[in-house]
Amino acid sequence: MKKLNDGILAIKPSQTLAISSLAKQMVEQGHKVCNFSAGEPDFDTPDLIKQAAADALKQGKTKYTPVAGVPKLCQALSEKFKRDNGLDYKPSQIVVSCGGKHSLALVFQTLLNTGDEVLIPAPFWLSYPEMIRVAGGTPVFIHTTSDQGFKITPQHIERLATPLTKAIVINSPSNPTGVMYTPAELRALGEAALKHDIAIISDEIYEKMVYDGQTQVSMAAFSKEFYDSTITVNGFSKTYSMTGWRLGYTAGPEPFIKALSALQSHCASAPNTFAQWGAIAALERGAASIAEMVKAFDERRRRIFALMSAIPGVKCVRPDGAFYIFPDISSFGLDSVTFSKRLLEEEHVAVVPGVAFGADACVRLSYACGMREIEDGLARFARFCSKL
Repeated sequence: MKKLNDGILAIKPSQTLAISSLAKQMVEQGHKVCNFSAGEPDFDTPDLIKQAAADALKQGKTKYTPVAGVPKLCQALSEKFKRDNGLDYKPSQIVVSCGGKHSLALVFQTLLNTGDEVLIPAPFWLSYPEMIRVAGGTPVFIHTTSDQGFKITPQHIERLATPLTKAIVINSPSNPTGVMYTPAELRALGEAALKHDIAIISDEIYEKMVYDGQTQVSMAAFSKEFYDSTITVNGFSKTYSMTGWRLGYTAGPEPFIKALSALQSHCASAPNTFAQWGAIAALERGAASIAEMVKAFDERRRRIFALMSAIPGVKCVRPDGAFYIFPDISSFGLDSVTFSKRLLEEEHVAVVPGVAFGADACVRLSYACGMREIEDGLARFARFCSKL
């Protein structure tokens, strides 16, 4: 066989999945592992959603749907955008894909030409750079630290924008930091991007996981100029604990969505049919389940932040949303991979090395687990740090 695609060969394995896999192996060997590695809610998918999918199966809804998704789902998403985000996206401006990851991969492939640059605030979700490279683009990182609250400013965009800069990715609330930009901060970032004709890719997958009375704001809702330059990406995995259902969606200007839909037609034909009927039920009747999950996540967030902040040598930014905390462990003199491996081997606590997210001074913990696991795991984390 001749040489494979260079872009694919350059893909870095997911550190999240690697640590999670090692932790599972240790569990199989009989160890009690406190696993903070997976970005997946521990709640089951609500019964009403499962029942809707089961009903769809019984009704024979097992054939291909239109490429962009079941028309009823696209209409429900259009209504969701209007209700929750103040956005007027017609159903024809929405494409449902096979998960949020698939949505983002299609966005980059549709948007980028070879050599186009994409600004990525760091720390970043680890799949962004790989998707951009595979699409022929070049990721340009905007590095931040815990002392900056892990937030970029318009000045960062001004310094790094070039004629090759095609887009910027904004993920608020953020994976891995849990940090959330205020509406004023988002508007300022967007204005800097628009000044240089830079498209905004707004990853809003954690829009419902927000705390302390804050409100997530969609970038496209600020003005018509923002609306025309923003691609909004979201999904069902986090909001409704539907990670295995693999349903994400993209909304944006109609010419862009038409091109993305054409690409999807050749990559996936259409997303899973009966899962889409479960998603319709989620949008129509799933609000109560969201509130229940967010309340539990908030309680866990407060506890894990208090416990982590009390550990000598650890610096920690209070998370505003999502279900992650991203402590700075650089004072212990270990890189994040060494820290994470030793923590797993010595105390059976699984975290993700921050280097995977572009921040080797930190590690990521997901608190999408039970309170007992948080208490036990943070006691072990503190004990490990005390020995360094």
